[in-house]
Amino acid sequence: MIRENQQLFNILNVFFDILVLIFSTLLVCYPFSTKILKSSFNFNFETWLVFFIILIPSYIFLYNIFSLYTPKRTDRSIFSAAYNIGQANLFEFLFLLLINYLGVIKIPLNFLVCFLIFNTILAILERAIIRFFLRSMRSNGFNIKYVLIIGAGEVGEHLVDTIKSNSYLGYHVIGFLDDKREGSVEGVDIIGTVDDLKNILNSEVIVDRVIISIAPRHYKTLESLMELCEKNGVRADIVPDYYRYLTSHPNIELLDNIPLISARYLPLDISYNSIFKRLFDVMFVVITSVIISPLLLLVAILVKVTSPGPIIYKQERVGEDGKIFMIYKFRSMSSENEYIDDKVWTKKDDPRITSIGKIIRKYSIDELPQFYNIFKGDMSLIGPRPERPYFVNKFKESVPKYMIKHHVKPGMTGWAQINGYRGNTSIVKRIEYDIYYVENWSFLLDMKIIIKTIPTLINDKNAY
Repeated sequence: MIRENQQLFNILNVFFDILVLIFSTLLVCYPFSTKILKSSFNFNFETWLVFFIILIPSYIFLYNIFSLYTPKRTDRSIFSAAYNIGQANLFEFLFLLLINYLGVIKIPLNFLVCFLIFNTILAILERAIIRFFLRSMRSNGFNIKYVLIIGAGEVGEHLVDTIKSNSYLGYHVIGFLDDKREGSVEGVDIIGTVDDLKNILNSEVIVDRVIISIAPRHYKTLESLMELCEKNGVRADIVPDYYRYLTSHPNIELLDNIPLISARYLPLDISYNSIFKRLFDVMFVVITSVIISPLLLLVAILVKVTSPGPIIYKQERVGEDGKIFMIYKFRSMSSENEYIDDKVWTKKDDPRITSIGKIIRKYSIDELPQFYNIFKGDMSLIGPRPERPYFVNKFKESVPKYMIKHHVKPGMTGWAQINGYRGNTSIVKRIEYDIYYVENWSFLLDMKIIIKTIPTLINDKNAY
């Protein structure tokens, strides 16, 4: 029944996607759009026919390639398909440009750009609405998958608790199989032993999924259970008892035919992500440096004339992969030795800070020379803030998972900073935000941080 429902759901998905394609096309041709673009698109019937004959199959093909017709009920966000939809639309845009170049069809570039924007937005909304509707159905007892759990130990208990607390998944646990326990666990009955699996699968009891939560050391039992499930056409999944060491997005890659499970998924380990981020950093720094060059010159003069010492202050920081680099700032403190201490946090009304230093530190203007660090490649515009070697050595022993932040380049601003964890604040909370950024990087997240950094610079109580 579930498989039949899934087939029907995929057909409906394709139908709705085609409707969105048609509506997006009509929207580009709508008078409001043509007025903004100052262009009207009056194609003949033959052009429209060829356009849709090319458009619809290619979109369905790309959506299939990007797993947009693969059931993903475990995704948390209703907007989880947005990234894949964006990728599919970008490839479709490039494909249509090629078709245009080859002369198969003649469609203006501004039409294609507007179509890409409208279709991306509408497709994301369409999938979000469908996912929201399905979640509501599942929460009310429809489209349910019946799950049998083998192993009523700690992992099995946690699994039941997770399923119950996430009703949108649409899972119903029919029972446990366990050789050593009886009764019930988390309100779910233990309905037999492991050896009873064959009888249950051959009975009239509906089982859509078997989740095996026994220790991998029982590999002989695991092998027979998997074979039994496959023989009966039931999906079997394994929850390893070391799952607690894995993150929510473990990365699996193959060494020949041996799977390697990376405990932590890092989006910036993917080459095209890191290249894209690097290109954006360089472009942003070059353009912004030209625009704010008068400000940089003014601050340099003020630093020089208001206190003796160098204009630029250099300090050792720990960067990506634990490498030491020199960070650059406008000097905001007195240069006398008694006021320089790399083992002390800057505090409010710190006597080391100069008069002009108070102003440029308050609005983070002293950080602007780090554009040079970004241009060199020591830093990125967005990322966890780099720390001094003394504090890194101190925190890596006392703060759990502290060194994970060094898997990516440090940044001028970051997820922790815009959430209020800057300067002398909770290092534990700061690391939590840094790890979230490392594991969930996206270009949209970077844009969100950049936008939120601006009001933070003005109202940051921790800037001193």
